[in-house]
Formats: sequence, structure tokens, C-alpha cells
Amino acid sequence: MSDAGGNPGAHLERFVDLHMHSTASDGSVAPADVVAAAHQAGLSAIALTDHDTVDGIIEAQAAGQALGVRVVAGVELSAVDDGSEIHVLGLHLTHPEHIAAALVELKEARRDRAKITVEKLNSLGIPVTLEAVFAAAGDGAVGRPHIAKALVAGGWVRDFRDAFDKWLGNGRPACIEKRTVTFEEAARLIHDAGGLAVYAHPGGGASRADLAALAALGLDSVEVRHPSHTVDEVIRLAALTDELGLVPSGGSDWHGAAEGYRALGSMKVSIGWLTRQDERVRQRAEQPA
Repeated sequence: MSDAGGNPGAHLERFVDLHMHSTASDGSVAPADVVAAAHQAGLSAIALTDHDTVDGIIEAQAAGQALGVRVVAGVELSAVDDGSEIHVLGLHLTHPEHIAAALVELKEARRDRAKITVEKLNSLGIPVTLEAVFAAAGDGAVGRPHIAKALVAGGWVRDFRDAFDKWLGNGRPACIEKRTVTFEEAARLIHDAGGLAVYAHPGGGASRADLAALAALGLDSVEVRHPSHTVDEVIRLAALTDELGLVPSGGSDWHGAAEGYRALGSMKVSIGWLTRQDERVRQRAEQPA
């Protein structure tokens, strides 16, 4: 068989999505259904990167085996570097159980934050209940999207955007700081679990000096393709990633939306980037402890 240009064996490029969320944290789709949606979208591989939990990985990987979709075990952590919060993806966790205990502590901190947020909202005249927030979270790691969901359900805001704009967004009246770790601590947790530390959606705020400093602390990869990045930012981040000897990553940061700028697979991340990450995992495994 040949393509329209007459090249024997030519095939369509294969894509992956290495940043996705499920109901194990603040996504709206169960882990197995995330994989089913990825299969439907024609993706060859995905990474499940729920916030502060690896609870959905076993279910997702079982679904992936059945459907022929590779599922990379991952997690998303919030870290602080030089006073600023950054998000760190842990990808290729060969031993997710090694990070699970630390994640339990972070999950409890999320529950405490939700409780304080609800108390703050109550003091501001919004009678939302903690029970409603936990019901919105189900078995997942509770977060601000679940509080927003409870606010929408109670009729106190129009939609998620209204909830964040009025109450929950950074700098808004009911925004409560969350428990975080330093970047170096996050990278160590990820490496101890056999994974790669990825700077998630750095955008235009990450300079060469910033990335070099993080690389010295254990950064392996940069999320080059993300819905929040402009074309110019993608080009700049790709160049810096190569220059610093890091590997690229990318994903839609999908939480279950059927359409929009975070649609499943929208970032068109080449499977070649996943291959480069696999090689980095092998290199790291060969390094002396």
C-alpha cells in the first residue's frame, strides 16, 4: 500500500495526550472512560495525571490494555519555587505506590482547604455546605472545581467561570492557599517513584534561567504544548527545552469537556515526544542512586 504521494508504507502520524484528568481528582469522566474517549479520538497513548492522587491508574491501565491505548502512569502536584506556585507533572511512574503515602497527606490537605473555603464562603453570606462539596468530589481528591460545582448547583453563581471570578479565583474573597511542596521535593517524590518531573504549562513566565535552575533541581521535561500557550510560546519553549537537554511534553489538560480549546487530543502531541521520554526514563534508571 502507498500514500497519495506514492511512498510505500507511509502512514498517518500518531498522536498522544500526556496531561489528562479523571474523577479520581477533578475531572468529570471516570478513568476507564477517559481511556475509551482517547481511543475514540484516535490517540495512541495518554497519561493520566490526576491532582495529588494515583488512585485512577490501575483502572485506566486495565482499560488501556483492553483497547490498545498505552496509559502512562502520572500525577500532577502543586509546588513552590522562589515564592511562586508551579505545577509539576510526574510521568512514567513505574512505582506509583512509592508516592502514594505522600499523596495521602496532600489529599487530606485538600480536604482541610475545602473546609476552610466553605467556612469563608459561609461568612460571606453563601450558605454552601461541606457535604455538598464532598458530594461533588465523590471519591476524587477534592479541589476548587468541586466547590464551584456546589456553588452552581445551589444557584449562588451562574457557572464555573462566575464561581472563580467572584469567589474562588486567585485573589478573590474565598481563595485559600493550599498546602504545597517545594519543586525539589516534588521532583524527588516523582523520581523515587521511577518517573520524570515535568514543568506543567509554564507559559510565557518561564525564562531560560528559570528552566536551568529547575533542571539543576531535577527537572526532566517541559510541557511545551498546552492549551494556554500561544504559538510563539510553544516555539520558544521547544527551543529552550532542546537547548537545556530536557525532553518535551504536551497535552490538553483534559477534564472531560466535549469540545472547546481543551478538547481531547487538541494539542497534536507527536508520539515521537513520548519516545524521547521513554529514553529519558531509561537513562535515569541507569544512573547510580
